Amino acid sequence: MKKLLLPALFLIPAHAIPATPPSTSGLNLIGNAQSVSAPMQVLILMTVLTLLPAAVMCVTPFLRITVVLHFLRQALGTQATPSNQVLLGIALFLTILVMGPVGTEVYHKGWEPMEQGKLSAAEAFDQASKPLADYLLRFAREKDIKLFLDITHTPAPRTPKDLDLKVLAPAYILSELKAGFQIGAVLYLPFLVIDLVIASVTVSIGMMQLPPVMVSAPFKILLFVLADGWNLIIGSLMKSLYT
Repeated sequence: MKKLLLPALFLIPAHAIPATPPSTSGLNLIGNAQSVSAPMQVLILMTVLTLLPAAVMCVTPFLRITVVLHFLRQALGTQATPSNQVLLGIALFLTILVMGPVGTEVYHKGWEPMEQGKLSAAEAFDQASKPLADYLLRFAREKDIKLFLDITHTPAPRTPKDLDLKVLAPAYILSELKAGFQIGAVLYLPFLVIDLVIASVTVSIGMMQLPPVMVSAPFKILLFVLADGWNLIIGSLMKSLYT
C-alpha cells in the first residue's frame, strides 16, 4: 500500500521538505529532532495524510473511472444500483492495477534511496516525481497544459518533460474530466434510444398507468446484460488507460 500512495505523496513541493538525511526512526522521517519537534512532525504528517485521498482521486485513473461509472448508472436508470460503495471499490481496484507500476518506480527511484540515506528529501522528490510526471503527461492535453502555463505565468519549457507538477496535475484533471464526459455521453446514446422508443409506444397505445422510464428500465438492463456490458466498458476503460 505504501508504494501505491507514494505518487500522491510526492506532489508535495520540494521546498516544503527539509533537505536533511533521512532517519530510520518512526517520526524522524521529515527531519532531525533538532530542526523539527515531534509534535510538529506529527502535525505535518497528519496534514499530508489528509490531502492524500484528494490527490489519489484526482491525479490517478480513479477520476475517469468514477465519472464513467456514474454516467453508466444514470443511463441504466437503476437509481442506487450498483451502490456508491461498489462503484468506488471497482474504481479503486482498477486504479491500483493501473498505478502499480508507477508506484513501484516511484518507490525504487525516490523513497528507497532516501531511506538508505543515499538521497536527501529534496533529491528524492525530484527523482520520484519523474515517473508520476511522465504518467500525467501521457493523458494531459496540450490545450489544458497551455491554459495553466498562462494562468501561472510560467514560460513554456523546452521539452514536455520539463513541465512542473503544479502545471501537469491540474491539466491532467481537466483532460480526464473531458475524457470521462465524452465516454459518458457515448454510453448514454443507446439507452436514450430505448427510452424514446418505449415512450413513443406507451403514448401511442394510451398506456399512461406507468411512467415510460419504469417500462424501459428492464429492457435497458436486459440489453446491457446480453451485450456483456461490464466486460466491454471496463475492458475499454483499461485499454484506454494503458495506451
